[in-house]
Amino acid sequence: MTSTQMLKGILEGCLLAVISEQEVYGYEMTKKLESYGFDMISEGSIYPLLIRMKKEELVTTTTKASESGPKRKYYSITDKGKEELKSFISTWDNMSNCVNNLLKEKK
Repeated sequence: MTSTQMLKGILEGCLLAVISEQEVYGYEMTKKLESYGFDMISEGSIYPLLIRMKKEELVTTTTKASESGPKRKYYSITDKGKEELKSFISTWDNMSNCVNNLLKEKK
């Protein structure tokens, strides 16, 4: 299994975490994720998730003028998105602990 395949299941939670820090646009999200080591993520892979997250009311969007080109769509987390992020963090903590415990025995 590649890291890209594993990431598909957790990318939404990671995006919510990035958006929860501040209002952010798509390209900026990929750069923030890269700064945490997620260098395999492209803008094209996050936009379908962002569209779904907006439909599920986890994020809202605002279009703003850009100093260096066309208008940008900025994403902000909603209260529902904050609750989803809390749930993701809890689930991730539990799952990562279980996997780490299992793999420690294999070393």
